Amino acid sequence: MTSIGTGYDLSASTYSPDGRIFQVRHHITDPHPAQTYAIQVEYANKAVENSGTAIGLRVKDGVVLAVEKFVHSKLLVPGANRRVQTVDRHIGMATAGLLADGRSVSNRARDECANVRNNFREQPTVKYISDRLALYAQMYTLYSSVRPFGISTILAGVDKTGPSLYVVEPSGVCLGYHGAAIGKGRQLAKTELEKLKLSELTTREAAMEAARIIYLVHDDNKEKEFELEMSWVCSETNGLHVPVPADLLAEAERKAKEALENFE
Repeated sequence: MTSIGTGYDLSASTYSPDGRIFQVRHHITDPHPAQTYAIQVEYANKAVENSGTAIGLRVKDGVVLAVEKFVHSKLLVPGANRRVQTVDRHIGMATAGLLADGRSVSNRARDECANVRNNFREQPTVKYISDRLALYAQMYTLYSSVRPFGISTILAGVDKTGPSLYVVEPSGVCLGYHGAAIGKGRQLAKTELEKLKLSELTTREAAMEAARIIYLVHDDNKEKEFELEMSWVCSETNGLHVPVPADLLAEAERKAKEALENFE
């Protein structure tokens, strides 16, 4: 961040020599109007890195989403404040970062899906919705009156093109993946995902692997309690995005704990 204060943070349209763009915000009511506050996409990425891990697996017959949701208070109701949400009947999204930003972006995704259905009378594809969200996120990096969203988003679903999995980052970058990980434990999760032959797995097998990976990456945060959230879209759900059945989730967690004990 050595370029801050050297003149490159005076405009959101000026690149620094190392290729960064530093956004600034002026508070009109600030007693010192000349004071500026640097708001960078890189800082938004830091917000994502401080959040629990979320992963997505695109397999031969569908997609699976899994999230490590930290439990910050014993008073919270289990299952509340979900980080896996449905944005259309066949599309789900998981977020890592600021929970409130995730809700805002999920509402935008629902609006985009509704617009496609109303205007074109057809089911929106995961790629189209991901591209629209990427444009929305990128717009929030351009102006000093707003800030970038402090989340990364995994969108997954099964449409007319087959199973699809995309990640939208705070910068507005949108990329398609066979397996994706965001959040605090993303590096270890990516390493584990790369070991899998995802194109040969079924969604039930992918659910088992997803639980194992989430428990493995959580091992670095043993002092924090967490809930495992998991959802899927496959032929077993008739192409709908729904939570993984409770019995399968319980079995996946049991096997994940056994695998973790054997790993240690």
